[in-house]
Amino acid sequence: MVSKRRLPTSEDRGSLTEDASKARKQPLSKKTKKSHVHNEVEENDSVFVKLLKTSGITLKTRESQNQLAVDQIVFQKKLFQTLRKHPSYPKIVEEFVSGLESYIEDQDSFRNCLLSCERLQDEEASMGTSYCKSLIKLLLGIDLLQPAIIKILFEKLPEFLFKNVNSDGLNMPRLIINQLKWLDRVVDSKDLTTKIMQLISIAPVYLQHDFVTSLPEILGDSQHADVGKELSDLLTENTLLTVPILDVLSSLRLEPKLLTKVRKLVMGKLSSVTLDDLPMIIKFILHSITATDALEVISELRENLDLQHCILPSWLQASQSKLKNKGQTSSSGNQENSGQDCVILLFDVIKSAVRYEKIISEAWIKAIENTTSVSEHKQILDLAMLFIIYSTNTQTKKYIERVLRNKIRSGCFEEQLLQSTFYVHYVEVIGALVTHICSGNEAEVDTALDVLLELVLLNPSAMRLNAVFVKGILDYLDNMSPQQIRKLFYILSTLAFSKQHEASSHIQDDMHLVIRKQLSSTMFKYKLIGIIGAVTMAGIIAADRSRSSSLTPGRGDLSSEQCTQVTSLLQLVHSCSEQSPQASALYYDEFANLIQGRKLAPKVLEWAGQTIFNDFQDAFVVDICVVPEGDYPFPVKALYGLEDYDSCDGIAINLLPLLFSQDFVKDGGRLTSQESDQKLVSPLCLAPYFRLLRLCVDRQHNGNLEEIDGLLDCPIFLTDLEPGERLESMSVKERSFICSLIFLTLNWFREVVNAFCRQTLPEMKVKVLTRLKHIVELQQLLEKHLAVTPDYVPPLANFDLETSEVTPHTSAAVSAKIRIQGNLGGRKRKADGSKISSPDPLSKEDNSECDPAPSDRSPLEKEFRGKEEKTSVSLQNYHAFFRELDLEVFSILHCGLVAKFILDTEMHTEATEVVQLQPPELLFLLEDLAQKLENMLTPSVTRRFPFLKSKGNRNIGFSHLHQRSASEIAHSVVQLLSPMCNHLENIHNYFQCLTAKNHGVVDGPGIKGQEYHIMSSCYQRLLQILHGLFAWNGFFQPENTNLLYSALEVLTNRLKPGEPDQALEELLSQSFHYLQNFHLSIPSFQCALYLIRLLMVILEKSTAPTQNKGKIASLARQFLCRVWPSGEKEKSGIPNDQLEALLSIYLEHTDGVLKAIEEIAGVGVPELINSPKEASSSTFPTLTRHTFVIFFRVMMAELEKTVKGLQAGTAADSERIHEEKLLYWNMAVRDFSILINLIKVFDSRPVLHVCLKYGRLFVEAFLKQCMPLLDFSFRKHREDVLSLLETFQLNTRLLHHLCGHSKIHQDTKLTRHVPLLKKTLELLVCRVKAMLILNNCREAFWLGNLKNRDLQGEEIISQNSQESAADESEDDASSQVSKSKGTEDSGEDEASDGAKKQESDESDDD
Repeated sequence: MVSKRRLPTSEDRGSLTEDASKARKQPLSKKTKKSHVHNEVEENDSVFVKLLKTSGITLKTRESQNQLAVDQIVFQKKLFQTLRKHPSYPKIVEEFVSGLESYIEDQDSFRNCLLSCERLQDEEASMGTSYCKSLIKLLLGIDLLQPAIIKILFEKLPEFLFKNVNSDGLNMPRLIINQLKWLDRVVDSKDLTTKIMQLISIAPVYLQHDFVTSLPEILGDSQHADVGKELSDLLTENTLLTVPILDVLSSLRLEPKLLTKVRKLVMGKLSSVTLDDLPMIIKFILHSITATDALEVISELRENLDLQHCILPSWLQASQSKLKNKGQTSSSGNQENSGQDCVILLFDVIKSAVRYEKIISEAWIKAIENTTSVSEHKQILDLAMLFIIYSTNTQTKKYIERVLRNKIRSGCFEEQLLQSTFYVHYVEVIGALVTHICSGNEAEVDTALDVLLELVLLNPSAMRLNAVFVKGILDYLDNMSPQQIRKLFYILSTLAFSKQHEASSHIQDDMHLVIRKQLSSTMFKYKLIGIIGAVTMAGIIAADRSRSSSLTPGRGDLSSEQCTQVTSLLQLVHSCSEQSPQASALYYDEFANLIQGRKLAPKVLEWAGQTIFNDFQDAFVVDICVVPEGDYPFPVKALYGLEDYDSCDGIAINLLPLLFSQDFVKDGGRLTSQESDQKLVSPLCLAPYFRLLRLCVDRQHNGNLEEIDGLLDCPIFLTDLEPGERLESMSVKERSFICSLIFLTLNWFREVVNAFCRQTLPEMKVKVLTRLKHIVELQQLLEKHLAVTPDYVPPLANFDLETSEVTPHTSAAVSAKIRIQGNLGGRKRKADGSKISSPDPLSKEDNSECDPAPSDRSPLEKEFRGKEEKTSVSLQNYHAFFRELDLEVFSILHCGLVAKFILDTEMHTEATEVVQLQPPELLFLLEDLAQKLENMLTPSVTRRFPFLKSKGNRNIGFSHLHQRSASEIAHSVVQLLSPMCNHLENIHNYFQCLTAKNHGVVDGPGIKGQEYHIMSSCYQRLLQILHGLFAWNGFFQPENTNLLYSALEVLTNRLKPGEPDQALEELLSQSFHYLQNFHLSIPSFQCALYLIRLLMVILEKSTAPTQNKGKIASLARQFLCRVWPSGEKEKSGIPNDQLEALLSIYLEHTDGVLKAIEEIAGVGVPELINSPKEASSSTFPTLTRHTFVIFFRVMMAELEKTVKGLQAGTAADSERIHEEKLLYWNMAVRDFSILINLIKVFDSRPVLHVCLKYGRLFVEAFLKQCMPLLDFSFRKHREDVLSLLETFQLNTRLLHHLCGHSKIHQDTKLTRHVPLLKKTLELLVCRVKAMLILNNCREAFWLGNLKNRDLQGEEIISQNSQESAADESEDDASSQVSKSKGTEDSGEDEASDGAKKQESDESDDD
C-alpha cells in the first residue's frame, strides 16, 4: 500500500525547496499582472453561484480572491435561512453541494475557495476583524452543509497527496486540512475522525507528520479516547511518527491506562531513538507521571536514558579533535551544534518538569538516593539532575546536599565523574565561578575561589586560556576579606608568572597597576589590598624552582632579572607602608607567612635575611648597660631577663621608650634635635618584625635559631607593672599607657614562644617554659589594670582585618550594678578618637553617655569599680589583641604536668633537666588549642557567634591557622593525643585523691581553692579538645580514615598497649571504655556534659551503637543525680543550657522514656515540693526551683516527640500488638497528666508557656496516632479505652482553664497559643464522636456547657456568663460519660472540656 509509494517522497522533499524559492518570487509578478488584468467575476446560472451572491459572496476567477460583501456571520446566517426556507428544501441542499463540487473541479477555483476571502471595505456593514475566512471554512460553519463538504474535501484530497507543490508555492493537502481546524461545531465527529485517520494511513511521511499534529485542533474532546488508541497502534507500526504522536498524546485527554501503555512502549525505545527525538519523548514520559507511579517511572527512565553514549562522546570527540586538528568540515560543525541544541532542549524539558511538578523532583532524588551500587548509577545523568533540581527547587537544597555528600562518601561520585561531566563546559564553569566570586556572598566567594584555585593547579594551561575571565575579578576587591584577596592574587600570579610569560603579560600589567594604585592609597582598607597582592605576587615570582625542575640544576634557579623584580616589588611595599605602623606590621606578617608557607629562592631569602636582621637590630634592640633617659612618666627598668648580666655585653628590647615616643608624637609633643634625627619606629611592629626575622633565620639555617637566641632571654625596658596603691591615683592616660605596655610585652613573649618552642636543647626548653609562665603572670596583671580602665582600646596585634574598627567586647563583662548606674559605660574609641558603636546590644543605652573624669566619680561608684568590675573583666573579650600562637607551640604539652624525671627520647635530648609545666600554663595552652579547634574543625552551623558581630571578627586571631587545611590541623592534634591523655590521667588522679581525702564531701577542703578551679578548667578543656577532634566531620571522608584509626589507637593503647591491627569496632569500643572511666573524677557539670558528648561522638562512628547507648543514658542519669559544687556567681553553679542538654541526652538515650519521665515528675518533683525553698530534690539534686522550668520543658518536649513517633498500627495487627500500644498510650497519658497538673504548683509564665505549646502538640499527636488505635480497640478493650479517655479528659479540661487564665492576664506570649489549642481541642471532640459512631454507640456521646475557669478552678465571671449562669450546668456533670446509656455494643466518650465551645465559651473572646 502506502509503503510502496514512499519512494518518491525524497524527490518531493527536494522539489519543495525549489518550488518554495519560486513561490517567494511570485508576489512581484502578481502585482504587475493585477495592474493590467481585469478581475473577472464568475457568472453562471447555477444554484451554487446564485445563492452565494444573494448571501453576500462574489466568486472571482483566476488568481483573484473571492469577495465578501457582508460580515461573515451575516453571510452564514443568510445562506442558512435561504437554504432552510427554500421551497425545494432539502433538495436545494443537494443542488448547492453539487454546484460546489462542479465549481471546484477547476484547480484555480478550488484554490480560491481554500484561500481567505477579500472583504469589501466600502460597505457600511463592514464590522469585525479585517481577516476573513475562506469560502470552504465559512460553509463548514453551516450545519446543513458541513457533512457533505467534509466528504467532498476528503474525496478531493488524495488527488494532491503525491503531487509536488503547486507553481504558486501552496501545499494543497495542508491547505485542505487547515479548513477543518478550530471549527465551532463538528456535526459528525466520529465520521470525521474515521476519515482523517484513514487519510493518515495512506499519506506520505512528511504529510503524516502534519496531519497527526493537526489532530488536537480538529477533533473534539469526545473523540480523544478513540484517537488515542489508534495513535498508540500507529506508534508501534511507524517509528518515524514517534515525536508527533507523542506530542499529540500529551495534548489529549486520555485514560491513565492508555498513557501507561504508551509510556512503557516509548520507554523501551529510548536506547535506539535519535538525539533529535529525545526531548519530546522525555517530555511525554514526564507529562504522564502520577503521584502513585512517579518513583517507578523515574527509576525506569534513569535505567534506559544513557546520556553517556547519547550525548557526551560526540562532544568529547569534537573537543579533542579541535585540539589535534583544527580543520573540521562544516558538516561536522553543524552536527555538533545540532547535538548541543538538542541537549540544551532536553535539559530544558527536564528542568521545566522538575520546577513545576514537585512529585517529579522528589521521585528523581529518591531514585538516586536508593541506588546503592556504583555500577547501577547513571553517574553523569544523576549528577546533572541533582544540580538541576538544586538550582530550581529551593525547598530541597538541604536534602540534595545530604544525598550528594553521601554519594561522595560511598564512592559513587568520584573526581573523574566531575571531570567527564564538566570537561566540555570548561569556559562556562569558569564564568560561573567568577560570577559567584563577584557576588559578595562570603560562603559563595570562599567556595568558588577554592574551586578556581584547584583548577589552576590541576590544569594551568587550560586556565591560562581563560585568564581574561579571572582577571575581571580585580574590579570587585572591595567586598573581599583578606584571606580571599590573598587567594585571588595567588591564582592570578600563578597564571601570570608561569612558563609562558609572553602569553600572560596582560595579566602582569593589570596586576601591577592594581597593586601600585592600592599601595598609594591613604586608606588602610585599600593599602591592605596592595600589600597582600604585592607580597603574594612576589612569592610566586621568587618561588624556589630548583626542586621542581627536571632539567639541569641551574635551569630552575631564579634569574637576576626576576630577583631584581622581587626585591623592587618588596621595597616598593616597604616604602609605601613605612609611614603607617599598621600597614608596616601587615607587610611584615604577610612576608613572614610567605616565608613560612613556601620555599623561596636562596637569593631572595639571603637578601631578605640580611636586610631584616639589620633593620630589626637598629629599631628595637639596645645595649642593656645604656638605660634610656628622658622625661618618662614611670621609671625605666630592665625586667624579665633570664640571665644575669655582669657586663655590658647584654642586650634589651627598648619597649617603653618606643611606646612613649609614639604616644608623645601622637599627642602633639615636640621632639628634640637628637630624637628628630632618628627614624621613629612604632612598637606595634615589634612582634610582627620579630616573627619575620625568626622565620627568615629558620629557613636559612634549617631550624637553627642560634643566631638570634639572645632574644629569648634578653630583658625588656619596662617599669614596675604590679598595681599597688598608686593604681587608683593614676590618670586615665597613665593607666592606658601601662595597659598598652603589658599588651605589647605579652605579644612579644607570645612570638618568642612561637619562635623557640621547637628547640631541643634543655636549657632552651626551660627558658620557653619560663616565658610561658611570664605570659600567665602578665595576663593576671592585665586583668587588674583593665578592670579600672573600662574604655581602653589596646594596640592591634592582628592586621589583616577587613576593618580597622575592632574593639574589645568589654561591655559584656561589666556587672549589672555598674550598668544600671550608666556612668562608667562609654563608647569605644579608635586611635584617632572617632566613636565606634558597641557590638553588644545590651550596652547601647550606656554607650550614649561619655565617661566622666575620675575626679567626678562618687565614692559609691569607686566602690563598685573596686568590688565588681575588677573581677568581671575577661581576657576572652580581648582575643583579637593578642598575637596568634602557632600550632607548633603545643609541642610543649609533651613536657608533662609535673615531670620530675629525666627527659626521654621523645624530647630529643640526653641532658638531665627538671622541666615542669604548671597547671596555669597548661590551662593557657589548652584554652588556646580549644579555640583553634572550635574555629577550624567545628562546622559553622553549630558554632555560636555573638549577636551583631561582623562576619570578619570571628576569624580575627586565626589568620595563620586558616592558611592550613582542616585535615592538617586534625593531624597535628592527633600527634598531641598521647601527652593530652597523660595530662587527663594526671588530673583524674588528682581529683580521685582529693575526693578520697574529703571522704566524698562535695564542699570539702580544697574545693574552693584556686588550684582546684584551675585543674577543673584544665579537665574541661581537655575533654572539649577531644570532643572537638572526634566530632570533626572530616573523619567521614575516605582519605581521613587512617587518621581516625591513629587517633583511636592512641586511646586504645592507654588500656591495652601493644595490640596492633585491631578492627575499627574494637578500637571504638575500647576508646569508649577508656573515656568512660573518667566519669568517677568529673569535678564540674560542664566537664560532665563534655564527657557525655565525647562518648556520643565515639558512639556515632560505630555501626552497632546499641550496646553502648544504655551506658550513656546511665552515665547521664548519674550526673543528674549528683550534687555539684555551687558556683560563686550562680546559685546552682549549673548553666541552664547545659542542664537542658544533659537532660535531653538522658531522655533520648534511655530505653524507657516514659518511665524516666514518670520517675522525675512523680518522684523528683514531689520531693522538691516538700523540701525547703532553697533545697533540691533528694533523688535528683540538679532539680531545684530555679531549674524546674528546664526539667519541665525537656520532659514535655521528649514526651511529645516519643508519642509522635509511635505508629498507630492497623486493625490487621495482632491482639498482642494492640494491647501493647494501648498500654503504652496509657503510660504516656499518665505522664502527661502528671506534668500538666504541676502547673497548679509551678504557675510561672515560662512553665505556662511550655504547657500551652507542648500541650497542643501532645493533643495533636493523640489525634493522629492514638485515635486510630482506639477505633479498632474499643470493642475488645472497652474499659481500658474509657479509662484512657477519662484521664485525658481531665488534662484537656486543665488546658482549657489555662486558656482562660492566659486571656485574663492578657499575656501575649501565652495568648498567641490559645486559638490553635482551642481548635485542636475541638477537633478532639469531633474525632471522639466519630470513633463512637464507628462502634455503633452514638447515643453515648453528649455535650454540656463548659464554664470558663482559671488555674485554681474558680469560675471566670463575665457579662454573658452571668446572664446565662442559671441555664448552665456544672462542667463536671456535663463532661461525664453516661455509662448507663450504652447499648450492648456501646462504649463511652467524654467531651473534651476545652473543645466544648458553646456560647458560654465565647464570653471571653470579645
